[in-house]
Amino acid sequence: MSAKNYAAKVFDTVLSIPGMSEPVKIDLKISRKNVLLLCHFIDRGVLLEKDEGSLMGSIAEEELAELKNVSQECLQKAGLVELNQKLLSFIEDVKV
Repeated sequence: MSAKNYAAKVFDTVLSIPGMSEPVKIDLKISRKNVLLLCHFIDRGVLLEKDEGSLMGSIAEEELAELKNVSQECLQKAGLVELNQKLLSFIEDVKV
């Protein structure tokens, strides 16, 4: 078994521990710069191709959607929704 597959199985096992689906409240204070970076990383991670041997391959669609919601909530609370949309439009223009 490759190290990638092994890591994915371990991660999947940890995610299946009882209580892991229970919501927790996190009081987090980070800079707006880090909010933008965190949201960018979440978006990039969600877009990764789901490969069975990768960690992303073991995450259910519902959990990915929840991560996207967390990302959007962080942007809203930081007042960065519009700025993030404009930055994403720059990225899309560069791809074309």
